[in-house]
Amino acid sequence: MCAILRASLGTLVLSLLLLLPSSATAQALPPGCELGVLPSGARSLICVPPVGWNGQLVVYAHGFVAPFLPLDFYQLSTNDGTSLPVLLESLGFAFATTTYRQNGLVILEGVDDVRELVAAFDASHPAPTRTHIAGVSEGGLVATLLAERSPELFTSAFAACAPIGNFRLQVNYIGDFRVLFDYFFPGVIPGSAIDIPAEVIVDWESVYKPRVAAALFANPGKALELMRVSKAAYDPVTPLTILNTTIELLTDNIVATNDARLKLGGNPFGNRFTWYFGSSNDLRLNLLVRRFSASPAALQALGHYETSGDLSIPLVTLHTTRDDLVPFGHELLYLPKVDLFDRGRFLPIPVDRYGHCTFTTNELLGAFGLAVSLP
Repeated sequence: MCAILRASLGTLVLSLLLLLPSSATAQALPPGCELGVLPSGARSLICVPPVGWNGQLVVYAHGFVAPFLPLDFYQLSTNDGTSLPVLLESLGFAFATTTYRQNGLVILEGVDDVRELVAAFDASHPAPTRTHIAGVSEGGLVATLLAERSPELFTSAFAACAPIGNFRLQVNYIGDFRVLFDYFFPGVIPGSAIDIPAEVIVDWESVYKPRVAAALFANPGKALELMRVSKAAYDPVTPLTILNTTIELLTDNIVATNDARLKLGGNPFGNRFTWYFGSSNDLRLNLLVRRFSASPAALQALGHYETSGDLSIPLVTLHTTRDDLVPFGHELLYLPKVDLFDRGRFLPIPVDRYGHCTFTTNELLGAFGLAVSLP
């Protein structure tokens, strides 16, 4: 494993430095597309095929965007570079999306902004015969909440790689990984799981990501312990995915923590009574790992982000079984929320693969096509 990490370290660090969300504003708009501004201040992008519109509308909710990035249209391409608006227009669908009114933790605001987007479409175009909501990652939770809370607006819902099962557990999953990393690799990242110094955010790409990579490279045994205890996904056939998983989870902690704490009214992460296991010395680990208590205000606020399982329209989900950032277990946590007699409306589709949202265009199209075809 050490030799593999040594050979690939430079290439991986360089590629991780380039993993920023792609923006669409600087690119030419597809035919039939118009920009607008919603009442919340969020921007809108609405596209209707110039010819051959099938009368149906796809509303798209994008995933997490770092709070310090400019407000823009992000994540409008599949992993192979296929443009979502162009693809859906070619299939006869109208397409609409929004920047949301801000970046960072914006799930509840995103729900409201999508409602405004649907109203904006209806005010300027003939009413669609069917309207479908689709989202990825954080946007997948937006889509699921809309399916539950505003089913009158949509015919079907599609959510990919989304934390739909339990949002508080997702928050704790990220926080747990950070405290465990700090235990196994002390001093590599300043601050703590709940308080990220400004200089760490500013220098994360140039200084601290390489430090994290070097620490894992120097002690692959501890890197494996970190994976075992955190239960984070990686591909045993490709040991370098340990580094990728670590960077992805730590990046989420570094970029999102301060923003979430501000918007939730306090620290949402708590591990005061968590017992970690799987290390070479669990007693030492649990005695020395840093402990934090979630604030009551933040826990109360988190309740508004939780799904209910109350479905009156079909919901199709797509999730890789070894998703390192948003675990596949969210599908399993969501299923019991759905009433026994309504479970036919929830169709989770697993994809046996490592990585977060690592779908092919055909897999996305297949799952989406199933969602829009369900009665």
